[in-house]
Amino acid sequence: MSKQRVNVRAIIWLDGKLLLVKHKRDNNEVSPYYATPGGGLDPFESLQNGVVREVREEMGIEAKVGRLLFIQQFRSERAGFEEELEFFFHIENPEDFVNIDLESTTHGKHELALCEFVDLSTTDLVLPRFIQAVDIDKHIKTNAPTAIFSLFNKH
Repeated sequence: MSKQRVNVRAIIWLDGKLLLVKHKRDNNEVSPYYATPGGGLDPFESLQNGVVREVREEMGIEAKVGRLLFIQQFRSERAGFEEELEFFFHIENPEDFVNIDLESTTHGKHELALCEFVDLSTTDLVLPRFIQAVDIDKHIKTNAPTAIFSLFNKH
């Protein structure tokens, strides 16, 4: 039986930059890559509530969850899981995330080394990879349909 993990992620877009985090590794080193904020869904938790909880835990700020922008499906490298699904939601209050104090959060101070708005053209170390290939600004402003990215066979 396949073990699947469901993740929720925040797309916090402000002035052409995306809020990204760098995680702390087990040895307290900083991850070389950026990632979108978020994490695993709790059992029986709604997708939207999961995004709000994850953002609050990591950044100490209450997110206003907008529409679903992206879905990603991929083979997991996490112990105990075979597949992961990720749901990326637009956060409608990006201005609230300009000054984040990780030390005042419940999880961010332990899990994150860095949290900052990044111009995606200045780095190639962002996961998931599709984030740099899509026009996030256009996707948000044109109310484009949810884009689905799968690393499995395409039809």
